[in-house]
Parts: sequence; structure tokens; C-alpha cells
Amino acid sequence: MTSDQHSAQSMASQLDQRLMAMVGRSTGALSVNQAIMSYIDWFNHLAVAPGHQFELLQTALSNHLMLAQYLQACASRLPEVVVGEASPKAAGIENRPVTDRRFGADAWHNWPYNVMHQSYLLSEQWWRKATTDVPGVNKHHADVVSFAAGELLKLFSPRHYLFTNPELVQHTIDQAGANLGRGAMNAIDDFTRNLSGKPVAGTQEFKVGEKVAVTPGKVIVRNQLMELIQYEPLTGAVHPEPVLVIPAWIMKYYILDLSPENSLIRYLLEQGFTVFCISWKNPGYAERNMGMDDYLDLGFNEAMKAINTLVPAQKVHALGYCLGGTLLSIAASAMARDHDDRLASMSMLAAQTEFSEPGELSLFIDESQVTLLESVMADAGFLTSEQMAGAFQLLRSDYLIWSYMIDTYLKGERPALTDLMAWNADATRMPARMHSQYLRRLFLDNDLAEGRYPVKGKPVSLNDVTVPIFCLGTVTDHVAPWRSVYKIHLLTSSDITFVLTSGGHNAGVVTPPGHPKRCYQMLTRKVAENYLGPDDWLTTAPQFNGSWWPAWVQWLKQHSSGPVAPPSLGDSQKGYPVIDAAPGQYVLEK
Repeated sequence: MTSDQHSAQSMASQLDQRLMAMVGRSTGALSVNQAIMSYIDWFNHLAVAPGHQFELLQTALSNHLMLAQYLQACASRLPEVVVGEASPKAAGIENRPVTDRRFGADAWHNWPYNVMHQSYLLSEQWWRKATTDVPGVNKHHADVVSFAAGELLKLFSPRHYLFTNPELVQHTIDQAGANLGRGAMNAIDDFTRNLSGKPVAGTQEFKVGEKVAVTPGKVIVRNQLMELIQYEPLTGAVHPEPVLVIPAWIMKYYILDLSPENSLIRYLLEQGFTVFCISWKNPGYAERNMGMDDYLDLGFNEAMKAINTLVPAQKVHALGYCLGGTLLSIAASAMARDHDDRLASMSMLAAQTEFSEPGELSLFIDESQVTLLESVMADAGFLTSEQMAGAFQLLRSDYLIWSYMIDTYLKGERPALTDLMAWNADATRMPARMHSQYLRRLFLDNDLAEGRYPVKGKPVSLNDVTVPIFCLGTVTDHVAPWRSVYKIHLLTSSDITFVLTSGGHNAGVVTPPGHPKRCYQMLTRKVAENYLGPDDWLTTAPQFNGSWWPAWVQWLKQHSSGPVAPPSLGDSQKGYPVIDAAPGQYVLEK
């Protein structure tokens, strides 16, 4: 190719990128092309599936009959139907009316709200059937259409509007409309905060370094990508093997160091461990070319080098959370390949290593979507926190969008923030190059699980890892579904202790002892034991009440040595002077 041809090709690529970036900014970085392709695939296959069409017709007729019977029973004021507790057949209804926690209050069973909410739920049911199990439709396309249909239907939910929600009507009557006045003020406040870039209302009560992230420690490393915090010991003696915490760079590290009673880091210190934690820099345009290799070298490897210098001759317990766990699995595989035995154990919290079934996030990850994101990121140099938050909010729109609007704008009540909610509002960015590599190499191509992921020019495999592994999944995780996390059993023959805890991706992890209504299952697969599928694991693993934290600490202690005097905080003579007090500077960057 001549230089002129190369220049023309480069100009053409730049033109394509600029146009796609313009489109992406106007659509919130969501691929309209993917939505159109999904719809066409679904519609064309449904059009030539008369059997499925007939089933949909039967379902529609059955739903209309059920609705008519339900309304007749409600008109007769049959209590067992109104409250939905007794047998529907006792009320002359062959099929129980559709129930849903969103419409659980008794007021929803009174006229005309009964017909409203039942019609809506039956419509949801019909569209769910219409968009699933259509012969020949690509699964990803079917998932996109089903999700889009569900989100569009929520625009017509009677729960979401004042005059069609009996609870809101009664609330407004009781308060003589004062709730609407407060709601209007809340809406204006949210709008002005969003316009000026101010944080969410209430987050000022959880100032970093004052109310959260207050565990005493010192920053001993600061480079272009991270700060390494070494925490002050809270016991007179410690286990010799230190713990390195690797949080995800999609989040601020202090989710593991919230208020003292919710701090996993503080809990580790109280149990006699020396703890180091990486605090990632909130990247901007200057970090646009930082890639996965940089996070490995400047993050994990630099942290290990410092720890090995300050705590010599001791192996390290490494803990990775979410993307930090994925990075840890890559690093551990590279170390095993290179016969580097500095790790004592690996702990993986809600972290995926196999991405063939990544869960609901896959709705926003395909070739069309990733290409659009790459074009948008090429201009800014990073993926904004608002773009990431938008995807997560859509996945949990009932709670994160609609319930928030109902409580804040229609009830006029601002929900009290917790430390975890305040942390969740303290969002971060991701460098363009790293995010593109992560999405393509792991989500789209599944390179790590299939032995193609390169570190220093050579592929790595989790099958080389021999250190014991503690792996945590959470029951309602929509970011890293536990069945996907569980697939680490297929990738390594190491001793794996797998724990499944109640809660979601964040709340299931931040579960200190004494947390109400928490429980977990735990089972260890020893080296050379046969594989147990996830369904069989569920019926086999014993269940325990309470937090998983004590079980994990006990596991760590089983793989640790007897107590010794704690190491010093940093060491200027060894090249690691104290730079700053925890929580450092990077966590404060907006």
C-alpha cells in the first residue's frame, strides 16, 4: 500500500469514527443499528412461525378471560380474590390473577385500579412470551427485543403515574398536595445538580476521609495509574502473609472501606492481617492510551513489588473484586506460567473469568455496540461515568429509575442515603484503550477462558494456577451472575472454595457480621475431585446464616502462618517512603 493510499484509508476511518461518535452521543452511546437488526430478526422469524403466533393468540384470549373473571370476582367483593391469599378456584376462577410485588398493596385490588394493574401485568406476560422462544431468532437479538419491550411497557405502568396509582392518590390526599410541592423542588434540585455536575443530594453526608474510607493508613506508592495504601495494624501481632486488595477500576476502592462498621478492610485488620489496597486513578484524557497491560504492570505488579520489599520472604494473599478479580486471575496465570510463586492464595469476589454467559450486561456488548463505544471514546479519551451509570440504571430501572422518581418527585420524599448508596454515586471513568481491550478480549472473544489472552507476548491459562482459590458469587448479581463466576471450576484444577451469598453485586459483598437476613452456601472442591455442576452444587452445598466474612477470614487463616510482629508503615530506606495519609489523592478525583 502506498503512502497516499494509507493516508486516504486513514482519512476514511477518521470520517467513519467521527460520524459514529456523533451518532453515539445523540443516542447515549447505545447502538440503534443493533436494536434495528434485533427487531428485524425477531419480526421476520415471528412472521413465519404460525405455531408460535397461534400460541400467542391463545395466550391473549386466555388473558382476556382471566381478566374478565378476575374483575367479576372483584365486583362481587370476594375477599379471597381481593387480597389474593385463598384459592382462586374457591372464587370461581380457574387461573390465579397475575401477582407482582409492585402491586402488592390492597388498594390495587379496588376499582378501577384492579383492571389497570391486571391489564398491565397480563400485557407484560404476553410480550414476554412474544419475544422469547421464537424459532430461528438469534439469542442475543431475542434478549435485546425482550428487554426493549419490557422497558417500553414500563412507560404505561399505572404504578408510575399519580392518578393511576392508588397509593399515590391517597398519599396526596393525606398531605393535601404538599408532597407534590416537595417533589417539584426535588426535581428542580436534581436538574440543577445534574446541569452543574454536582453530586447527588445527600452524598455530602459521606465525605471520603471523614465518614467513609477512614481506616488509618499511608500511601506508599503513587504512579500514573494507582496509589498503594498500607494500613496501620489494629492488633499487636499479625499473620506473616499480607493481603493485597485489588478493587475494580470501574469503582472507587472504598466500597471495601466504607463506614467503620461496613469496612471489609478494617475487619481484616481486626482479624490480625496486614492489608495493602490499590486505589486506582480516575482517568482522564491523558490516560486515554492506558491499556490492560498498564493496569497489570503499573497496578498489580508495582503493588506486589512494594509488598515483597516491605514484607520480604512472605507470600501474598491476593483479593480481587469484580474487574479487579479478573485482573488478578490474569496476573496469577502469568505468574504460574513463569514459575513465580509469590502468591499464597487467590480470593475472587463477584469476578468473572469465563465470559460466554456474562448475564444482562451482554445486552449492551456486541460488535455493533462496542464499535460505537470505541468511536465515542476516541473523541473523549475515556468512557464517562454517566454512560456507564446509564446502562446499569436501565438494567435495574424499576428500582433505580422508576422507584426513585415515584419516591422523590411524586411522594416528595428523598430516600435517606446509606454509605453504600453514596459510594455508588461516586462514579469513575475508564480509559478508552483499556475499556476497548476489556470488552473485545474478554466479553466478545472470551480470550482468557480459551487460552488466547496474551501477557508479555505469550498466552496465559488459569489451568496453570495451583494456589488455593476462594471464589464468591452473589445470588442476584446482574453484573457478574454467579453461574458465570462459578465457571472458574472449569478453568483450573486448583482447590476452590466457592461461596454463594444472598444479595447483589455490591450489597452481597458488603455484608459485615450481624447484617440481618444474610445467608450463604459454601463448599470446597479439592484438587483432583470431580466437577460438580451449578445446579448440583446448589443442592449439595450446606447453608449457613449470617455473613460470609468470618468464613473467608477462617479460610485465610488456614492458609497463613502463626502471628509475628507487624511490619513498618513504608520504609524510606527501601525506596517506599510515606507519601500521604490514607485515603490518598486519587480517590478524591472527580
